[in-house]
Amino acid sequence: MENLFLPCPSVTDWKALYRAAISETDRKLTSQRLAEAEKAALARGRELFYSGGTLEEKEALEDALYALHALKSVCRSDEGA
Repeated sequence: MENLFLPCPSVTDWKALYRAAISETDRKLTSQRLAEAEKAALARGRELFYSGGTLEEKEALEDALYALHALKSVCRSDEGA
């Protein structure tokens, strides 16, 4: 079956967005970067669900989402402090 949609660049480059999010030092930009990375990673996960993909990328995506959720949790607790 042919893939019926073309991925947007932010989806195909989820790793770059992830790296930018976890290395962001400006607290004003952290939440935005985390949200962008999470959105791209989730979209890529949907692509992999429908079109396959390598086990390595699926595992990397799962690890990245776990780390992004952990960082979001830390950011939320810092905002409340």
